Amino acid sequence: MPQNHHRTLRSLSAAGLGVVTLLAGALGTAMPASAAPTDPPGTFTEQNLAPTLVSPFAAYRIPALSYLGNGVVVAAWDGRPTNAADSPNPNSIVLRRSTDGGATWDTQRTVLAGFQDSANGGAAKYGYSDPSFVYDAVANKLFLFSVYSQDAGFTASTFGNDDANRNVISAQVSESTDGGVTWGTPRLITSVVKPGTSTSNPQTGDVRAMFASSGEGIQLKYGAYAGRLIQQFAGDVRQSGGSNAIQAYSVYSDDHGATWVKGANVGTQMDENKTVELSDGRVMLNSRSNNAADNARKVAISTDGGASYGAVTMDTNLSDPANNAAITRLFPDAAAGTADARKLVFTNANHADNRQNVSARVSCDDGATWGVPRTIRSGFSAYSTVTRLESGQLGVLYESSYSTGIMFAKFNDAWLNSCTPPAAAGITTIAGVEISGTRTDAARNLVTNPYAAGETVSYSFTVTNKNAGTVAVTPSSGNFAPFVPPGTGNCRYLSLAAGAGYTCSTPLHTVTVAEVSQGYFVPDTSWAITGAATGSGNVLGTPVPLAGGIQAPNGSIAGVTITGARTDTARDFVANPYVAGETVSYQFTVKNTTAGTLTVAPTAGNFAPFVPPGTGNCRYTNLGAGASYVCSTPLHTVTAADVALGYFVPDSSWNITAGSTTSGRLLGDVVRLK
Repeated sequence: MPQNHHRTLRSLSAAGLGVVTLLAGALGTAMPASAAPTDPPGTFTEQNLAPTLVSPFAAYRIPALSYLGNGVVVAAWDGRPTNAADSPNPNSIVLRRSTDGGATWDTQRTVLAGFQDSANGGAAKYGYSDPSFVYDAVANKLFLFSVYSQDAGFTASTFGNDDANRNVISAQVSESTDGGVTWGTPRLITSVVKPGTSTSNPQTGDVRAMFASSGEGIQLKYGAYAGRLIQQFAGDVRQSGGSNAIQAYSVYSDDHGATWVKGANVGTQMDENKTVELSDGRVMLNSRSNNAADNARKVAISTDGGASYGAVTMDTNLSDPANNAAITRLFPDAAAGTADARKLVFTNANHADNRQNVSARVSCDDGATWGVPRTIRSGFSAYSTVTRLESGQLGVLYESSYSTGIMFAKFNDAWLNSCTPPAAAGITTIAGVEISGTRTDAARNLVTNPYAAGETVSYSFTVTNKNAGTVAVTPSSGNFAPFVPPGTGNCRYLSLAAGAGYTCSTPLHTVTVAEVSQGYFVPDTSWAITGAATGSGNVLGTPVPLAGGIQAPNGSIAGVTITGARTDTARDFVANPYVAGETVSYQFTVKNTTAGTLTVAPTAGNFAPFVPPGTGNCRYTNLGAGASYVCSTPLHTVTAADVALGYFVPDSSWNITAGSTTSGRLLGDVVRLK
């Protein structure tokens, strides 16, 4: 099924590269980006619920999780025989149950068993895949949705909804009234969630294939639709012009699961999607994109309890590698309209193009903005689902491998980072104080009048106190003068009120011979914060060009935008700094914004492989109008000089050819090495 396929994305986010961010907020104190899950604040524990393969299973995948109150937690996932394949593999749904809030768990058992008749060449088979729970807290009923497949999975399913047709992918829902201890007979609801009876003459709105999004659905608590159960689906839907599109839709019940109703289709290129009730009773849909280039989550809002949704927008603050994610209320029992009701928690594989770094982040404004994520698992990690446990505790069930890694993580609210959004590009935050800088003599023509050694570059720092109390801001060192106390013209501010800011425009940088030779300098300063918040840190500004023909950071040459980012983000370079001779992996994203076809060729740079000829170079011949590509092969070999600085500056030159050739040199954002 496509929801499980890895896709290589063609875009990336460079936000926050190499920046150590320290924030403070009502939900806890944010840690540096390198914080381990078990580091303070708060408490964090985890355990593997599927450490051993039990016959006949060869792999475990696709987690689902729900909290039923009174310490009861249920967790389910696919048990996949022979291999880790999606349906129509004869998969089973297995389950474990806890009665003490996830501290201990009962023995794994199969609640929906797949089957394959090995004596008959395997022809007779069926399976259950992709579990999702919906808990009705009013009626104390637990529902388990999944795929029911015979000979066809999502890709091969035909139109029609006759469950007797082995080439039709089906949907089932099972019900438990004793907290997941026992389960009733699976009930097929294919005719509801997969409209259209004809296999050969589909009509507009007919669904060729569908599946319930794995993880957990919701029950609404506010307003006219209070009590409604909602489970999300994704389907391949026939459009009015005869084409098909992957769309999302809600399947809901207003009678405690006795009957289910399919809502309206929404969007295109949708995929696994989840819903959450907002503080005013609206329902937000948050979806994985079926388009590998989006690298973000798709969002839509319903005002009728999930029956229909408005326009789909992209939440680019939620970088996502085309993977199943989860969203839920942080305080599900909060009264409508309150500050706590507006708080959400989101988990996903927080990486631009790979399934790794499953993380949790918080919104305090119904998902309009998101705080800095806190990493649950560095390195490979994929699907995740999050649910509120007993008061003050959260549970996340996620994949740490595609075989024996179904991890249950439990942490308290204090463990989460603040809901304060990360600082914008070019801003470093130290103990809640934002610091950014810029060259101020921008009127100087660097082509006709480049800087010479001994000249000074005027520079300006902007400082903003985001804390709730007064702080003192004191620069302690840097490659500017005047800058450091004591003396006039320094950038110290002794009583900076909450929310206040200031600009220090006196600093001057004296250009060195070495900087003239390399064509730029890097603003490198250290600051200390005391008062309502305390901390110290280093601020590296964007490289400042000293001569014409150099752009920083990144930039455009002849209508081609070229951006770059370090890609080995799983490495904790604070605890594990780079040493001379090691390589840093890097990635360039190149986009042709012109109306014509052209050729892009790097000609020089501090990366290898990078420059043609040879394999792994970043050249692209005949790049079409509006097209883009990602070159992920470059490696920068760390030098002793880089180690001494603690960073390196990506420095590359490119030729753009469209009849004639235009050349340019681009500097990237500073890449920290420690």
